[in-house]
Amino acid sequence: MATNVVTTSADEIPRGDLAGFKKYLGKDLLSGFLVFLIALPLCIGISLASGAPAQAGIFTAIIGSIVTSLISNSELTIKGPAAGLIVIVFGAVSQLQHDFNTDAYGAYRLMLAVGVAAGVIQIGFGLLRSGILGEFFPTTVVHGMLAAIGLIIISSRFHVMLGLKAPSPNPLLNFAAFPSSIRDMNPEIALIGLLSLAVLIFFAMAKNKTLKRVPAQMVVLILAIPLGMYFSLGEDHTYTLADHQYTILSKDSVVNLPDSIFRSMLSKDGGLLPDFRALQTFNGWKWVLMFSLIASLESLLSAKAIDLLDPWKRKSNMNRDLFACGIANTAAAMVGGLPMISEIVRSKANIDNGARTRFADMWHGVFLLAFVALFPGLIHRIPNAALAAMLVFTGYRLASPKEFIHLWNIGREQLIIFVATIIGVLATDLLMGIGIGIATKFVIHMMNGVSPWDLFKTYLDVQEEPDGTCLVTARESAVFSNWIPFKRQLEQIGLVQRNNIVLDLSNTKLVDTTFIEKLHGLQSDFTAEGLSLKITGLDSHRTNTGHAFATRRRGLIPLRRITVTADTDLEETLVELFVSRGATGYTVIPCHGAGKSELNVGLPAVPQIRFEVVVMPELAEQVVEVLREQILPKAGVTVVVETVEVIRFGAFVSEQGVPSQPAHH
Repeated sequence: MATNVVTTSADEIPRGDLAGFKKYLGKDLLSGFLVFLIALPLCIGISLASGAPAQAGIFTAIIGSIVTSLISNSELTIKGPAAGLIVIVFGAVSQLQHDFNTDAYGAYRLMLAVGVAAGVIQIGFGLLRSGILGEFFPTTVVHGMLAAIGLIIISSRFHVMLGLKAPSPNPLLNFAAFPSSIRDMNPEIALIGLLSLAVLIFFAMAKNKTLKRVPAQMVVLILAIPLGMYFSLGEDHTYTLADHQYTILSKDSVVNLPDSIFRSMLSKDGGLLPDFRALQTFNGWKWVLMFSLIASLESLLSAKAIDLLDPWKRKSNMNRDLFACGIANTAAAMVGGLPMISEIVRSKANIDNGARTRFADMWHGVFLLAFVALFPGLIHRIPNAALAAMLVFTGYRLASPKEFIHLWNIGREQLIIFVATIIGVLATDLLMGIGIGIATKFVIHMMNGVSPWDLFKTYLDVQEEPDGTCLVTARESAVFSNWIPFKRQLEQIGLVQRNNIVLDLSNTKLVDTTFIEKLHGLQSDFTAEGLSLKITGLDSHRTNTGHAFATRRRGLIPLRRITVTADTDLEETLVELFVSRGATGYTVIPCHGAGKSELNVGLPAVPQIRFEVVVMPELAEQVVEVLREQILPKAGVTVVVETVEVIRFGAFVSEQGVPSQPAHH
């Protein structure tokens, strides 16, 4: 979708208060409706993939959107069930079903008790101002966790998209079963699933701005529901195609909902109410911990990402938002809902649709409530294959090959951490996988010379300059694990005490990717407050790539020294050649000498110059090519190119836009 560009003065910044509710009613109502069109099928699909009743995700979105809109000040986030939590819910349902030897319905009620406890813990996180904990986790590890979740979703929903069931809870076994599922697929159901996937891919690749504003998920339903009716997916029957007989069972082919969604909460021995026996077991509390940590982390990261996209640059109070999510999660679990978070895809759509305040989120919940109250029969006609296709597409976006390429471009160690996290999650579970990713990052840091103690401690020296600027000098390490105390000190000196800061990192042994990325975000906070945070000293560190977020290690920086021995009349030509292309300095040494041809005929040495320049590797390649093509054919010169190492490369970087630092291989 094309993001709306909005310009407004500071006194026109939309706020989610009573005045904002009235003033922006039209825009928020429209955006809420458009987000509802996306949310409806996703809520149902996420529920089914989680091993929950189809209506559970709808309960979550309704309660989450209305409750959090009244408590949180996060203006543009959309609250609801998320694909990233499917793995946790399904894992909890499966394990509790085994532990209590119950059916899927009973296991889901046990899982609801886990959801209630996790919601209460989230409330505690908010009250204890624990929103800052979202800053601890390395960016690469979080991306690895999400990519692993995407792969797990694909491994199970791919089979459902083809009209079959996932053969195993193990994602690796599910991937291994892809060929057999393709061979044994149910053609009519697979046609709906593959067509749905094709529609989603088409809309994702579309360049037309008008077309990109159309909710692709709703287009899928417009095509899939009539096809499902044509193939009679709502009725049990068999059909024959190419001498093969296929069976269609309504309960597996379309969404199954009770006649009254809301009465279902109070039916069948407690309806969808929590069974708190789950909290009497170790495994129950293990899932409580996983729910509260992962859901809180995902929600905080999504809220931060949406704040960056907010046209008015409004900042969410993360502790307040976490508290609101805890209240909503507790309420949703009490009536049969799934865990909910700030959902990134629907939130981005909310921005693109022109929402102004958090009441757009509330309206999307109101539309969901109205739809399930007035048209429950239409939901029953949605083919499960279409919903599975939506989740396969979502899983692909979470684990996109572009993510692997992006991390490789930042640095090879980032890709190692990313892949280690993915393997850890696939081989164990989410918490263990995250732990493996963080442990891998710690090991890499220690291999780069950081002591275990310095991974968590900050060493900052503060000196006030004559102009009132504070010079903050960091020592030892600047990495993800000491970012929180680092950030607090910078905020205290700068944002609280209202000082401009110059941060000198030249004395640090290591500055990692997560730290650099978060430091850039803090720079934006300073700018928004009319202050400056200037970063210096990184030119004494080396990287494996030239990426802006690449990890920096203190050490000698490899550059190129080009030495040209030539006749004295070429001096001006050489100066022009190098300086015009970005060289920041040069040295000319008068000398005299004779070449091979002079020695052969006995001629004496002639006056010459020795022209030396140290430049970036990219510039060296350009200049050598020019020397080869333009100078060497016309004059007798000698050119020598050597790799040299310098302490600080900043003196050799032109202000003309030469890359920030040479890559070291």
